Amino acid sequence: MFDKINSDLKELDEIEIRNHTFQKVKGLLKIFNPFSHKGNRGHAAIFAGSHGMMGAAILSTMAATKSGAGKVTVIIPDRYFELIHSSIPEALVKSNIDEIEFEKFDSIGIGPGLGSEILTMPLVEKLFSSKNRLVLDADMLNFISINQSLLNRIPTESILTPHLLEWKRLFGEAENDKIRILKTQEICTKYAINLLIKGHVSVLVTSEGEVHLNANGNAGMAKGGSGDVLTGLITGLLAQGYSQSDAAQVGMYIHGHSGDMANKIHGENAMTASDQIHQFGNAFAKLSQSYPQMLQ
Repeated sequence: MFDKINSDLKELDEIEIRNHTFQKVKGLLKIFNPFSHKGNRGHAAIFAGSHGMMGAAILSTMAATKSGAGKVTVIIPDRYFELIHSSIPEALVKSNIDEIEFEKFDSIGIGPGLGSEILTMPLVEKLFSSKNRLVLDADMLNFISINQSLLNRIPTESILTPHLLEWKRLFGEAENDKIRILKTQEICTKYAINLLIKGHVSVLVTSEGEVHLNANGNAGMAKGGSGDVLTGLITGLLAQGYSQSDAAQVGMYIHGHSGDMANKIHGENAMTASDQIHQFGNAFAKLSQSYPQMLQ
């Protein structure tokens, strides 16, 4: 389908993309044994939030808990413990970064609302040396854009989820969408990473240079917190044993489809990022069943 892109993603047939993506992602969805326990479903960690930005930590952590992960730990300053416990009772909480063994988690999502004060080079080096399955977003991406030498040190197969401005900060300008995708293919194969460029038509480029498109979602998702939700969702999927490519594909589909369901209930103006999370269950249910007219 990438071959059909001239220079502008707006020229693509969105209905064709939606139907193609639905059939592809439907086949990727994991079905767990009825005798599974929380240890079988993985332990995700969310490293997010700072003073004035704790909503990002709440949204990404809540999304991870609604992804199907067995356990979710959020790493935040201890003065915010009660905020997490009262809003997401299912989440575990840790604060002392120096004592955390990142290797014990099955996946880590880092960046939403983290701020510039918490991120330091020693902390990032500790994260990267853990060789964990990472989802890098928001302030983590901004930190890398300022410290470009880190591109060579990102653990292989990590998932980066930039919006267009973050992509530009990292990699510079691109004349059009097709050139941006071609450049992203070069970057992903060079550094062995996965890049999910967020937008109305989201573009995932894998570490092997494969391109996957997703066109569900709507303008009501252009609100603060929507990207935090996606980060938590993909982190939770990674913890459950999905490959990085599969987690990103399932994540961006569930994220967009949940946004479409929230739009039907609340409308584009009133829907929020939280409304998307509340539709995860319906989106997963629809994906796990066969619908002859999936867009209805």
